[in-house]
Amino acid sequence: ILRVDPAVETETITDVETWRYERDQAAVEQALGDLRNAALDGGNIMEASIALAVAGGTTGEWGQTLRDVFGEYRAPTGIGATTRSDHSLSQVAAKVREMPGGPPRLLVAKPGLDGHSNGAEQIAVAARDSGMEVVYAGIRSTIDQIASTALDEDPDIIGLSILSGSHLELVPELVQRVRSLGVDAPIIVGGIIPDEDQSRLIDNGVAAVYTPKDYELAAIMTDISELTSQHRLSQN
Repeated sequence: ILRVDPAVETETITDVETWRYERDQAAVEQALGDLRNAALDGGNIMEASIALAVAGGTTGEWGQTLRDVFGEYRAPTGIGATTRSDHSLSQVAAKVREMPGGPPRLLVAKPGLDGHSNGAEQIAVAARDSGMEVVYAGIRSTIDQIASTALDEDPDIIGLSILSGSHLELVPELVQRVRSLGVDAPIIVGGIIPDEDQSRLIDNGVAAVYTPKDYELAAIMTDISELTSQHRLSQN
């Protein structure tokens, strides 16, 4: 697995901060205002976009200005119309129906820029077909967005899918964030995670880690139901 030196992040942030400090900020603000007005009025945003680039504006500032006007499109995942015919999941569903406190409520989310959603969607569909309540937060979510969803939805379990190799950076930060909001649901993680990293995630508060070798969906669903039962008992 490719590992990026943590110093690269600090260096990149420093480069952007230096760039912003040395540019003509007044020209940037003017171009951002012109861009926003063109977007609001339905005009041609190209001229303002070019002016922003010449002034030293960043693509992040450009994109955020347009998001503020138009909002952000979140593509549908298609999991709503998907079903699985799996006897083992039906067996899990039979047990889930008998759980004290009702079926587990599972929040599935993908933090960071990783857009490979197939694994997360398979888990979401399998959980639903196992009789669980599923909240799917979609792809490319920020730590704050996932934490806010966890606070609003009150899940029994939070499931994170990370295939980008950034699990050691994202997971501890997310655990800290959700705990700071008072959300104590167990957190499980799935993805391309080396053996030596799994224990580090557990040490950072993760309840369970799944990799491609854990391909039996019914076994994962059973784990989720058991984690839910254990967590509920600990709350009583």
